[in-house]
Amino acid sequence: MTERVCVVGAGSFVPARTISNERIAKAIPGWSAARIEEKIGIKERRFLWDFDDETGRAIPPPDDVLGRFYPATNTDMCEVSLRQALSRGGVEAKELDALFVVTCTPDAPHFNHDAMVLHERLGLREDAFALVVDDGCGGTPYVLDLVRKMMEGGRFRTVAVVASAFTSPLLNREVYTDELPPTPGRPKALNAYLSMYVFGDGAGAVVLRKQEGDEDGPGILSSFSGNAYAELVSRRGGGMLKLPYQPGRTRPSEMAFVVDGFKVARSYPEYMQKCLDTVTTPTLREQVKRYYFHQPNKRVMDSFVARAGLRKEAVACNVDRIGNTSAAGMLILLADDLEQGRVALGSGDLVVVAAVGANVHYGAQLVRL
Repeated sequence: MTERVCVVGAGSFVPARTISNERIAKAIPGWSAARIEEKIGIKERRFLWDFDDETGRAIPPPDDVLGRFYPATNTDMCEVSLRQALSRGGVEAKELDALFVVTCTPDAPHFNHDAMVLHERLGLREDAFALVVDDGCGGTPYVLDLVRKMMEGGRFRTVAVVASAFTSPLLNREVYTDELPPTPGRPKALNAYLSMYVFGDGAGAVVLRKQEGDEDGPGILSSFSGNAYAELVSRRGGGMLKLPYQPGRTRPSEMAFVVDGFKVARSYPEYMQKCLDTVTTPTLREQVKRYYFHQPNKRVMDSFVARAGLRKEAVACNVDRIGNTSAAGMLILLADDLEQGRVALGSGDLVVVAAVGANVHYGAQLVRL
């Protein structure tokens, strides 16, 4: 018998509201609807909040009715996905030793707000840790590797990792039609509108448990994470150096999440191949039933899948229908596959989780379910 960190549950939430390319292009002028699909392969995305097509502004739920609309916030989406993961794994919330929320779009930016609210809502033990990890697309496998190492060290037995993306409240024509001016390392201005075309809302969760089993039983078989600084996505405003209420110091685009599409397209295959080469071998890849990759957009992802020689049918993909859900994307794909019966907990199915993103965190796990 051997002890391994195992995935015992997964859950997700994706809003029902579908936003077409035609709607988003009207609200945030830049590319036409046809060009959006041509360039990034995304046909639609999902938003929790609606927006005004004419003014190009998000429409938040009124404060006095927030409690009657659920889910309506980032924390709400995280709660739905976490409760589903716990239920699927047959795990009580009080069994959790720690809760990590991976997001760069929290409801409130300080003091671990979203993790602490989840801690209270689910009734976690007082000594259970609750932390928000400010991270983007590569954050999920990065944190999973951190958690695995802590669990193998003996401090934790049961841990939940929740990841989310909450784009819809950010929709603002003034902000997302502005551009970042050229810099010494980037000779061209960087338009902000691409980010609003790419991203969508959603949350995913996994529950990990350290348990005994056979040598060929379930568990995380291989895992790693890495750092390599490069500004693939920037959001310079909001910190002490770029406060939004300092006229002349902060421009509208600095309050946007601005994707450098060229850098993403160039770096994604490099780091994703490194992820695959670290946790698998060419022979082992033929045994992997499903790959859960970060999906920057469909064009970039399809190009990498072809370049890496992976079986297309083995690579889960939903970015063309729900948008880029950042750190949540891989967990949403896993939960959806479990729901549809494409993979099953306790089946012995081999799956790979891998991602790279933001500034740069990257990592991967080879998991036997």
